[in-house]
Amino acid sequence: MNKPSASGERIVAYYRVSTQRQGRSGLGLEAQREAVHRYMQGHPTELLGEFEEVETGKGSNALDKRPKLRAAVALAKKARATLLIAKLDRLARNVHFVSGLMETGVQFRCCDFPTADRTMIHIYAAMAEHEGRRISERIRDALAAKKARGEAVGNPASLQPVNGARASQAGEFAAKLRPTLEGYRAAGMTQRDMVAALDGAGVRTARGGTWSLMQVQRVLARL
Repeated sequence: MNKPSASGERIVAYYRVSTQRQGRSGLGLEAQREAVHRYMQGHPTELLGEFEEVETGKGSNALDKRPKLRAAVALAKKARATLLIAKLDRLARNVHFVSGLMETGVQFRCCDFPTADRTMIHIYAAMAEHEGRRISERIRDALAAKKARGEAVGNPASLQPVNGARASQAGEFAAKLRPTLEGYRAAGMTQRDMVAALDGAGVRTARGGTWSLMQVQRVLARL
């Protein structure tokens, strides 16, 4: 943990992964921790505590199912500090959860989009939730049409031709980045700024590398 600074923003860091396997391996948690520490290097901060959690957080009582988050919120409120989350998608999975966090009255910030205010984050959560429903509806309709034609219905991936699998994966990757990129657009960021922001937040490309201007342009085109 970094030593407290004499001045600057007081923060409480919260990290979360959604599977036990990721929690055991450290995948995801380590990247989030690096993003928070990178944020601290660029801003005068005082780190009061770090909390990490392995929890799906699904359902209407998502906030109740995260004891480490409750503890982080309590410390942040008591110390009048900011709750710092490494990545927006660790927070904005569903509207109800974001609303629940807002109702606690805690101030929070995301490393990958630090300029987003509470209203913007709420909008991104709604967008992500809507996109998830649309994807589910498209899969359900495609399976129903296939079944109506008398074709075997199995893995939804079989609906795509083999030579289209790569394009499908690229589309899914772009959909996951939609809330973040839409936020960058709303903030008036240039595409080169987006490259720097994604790399700075520790976000990797679909193949696990760093970003280039062309790669950002390709993802934006898919949106």
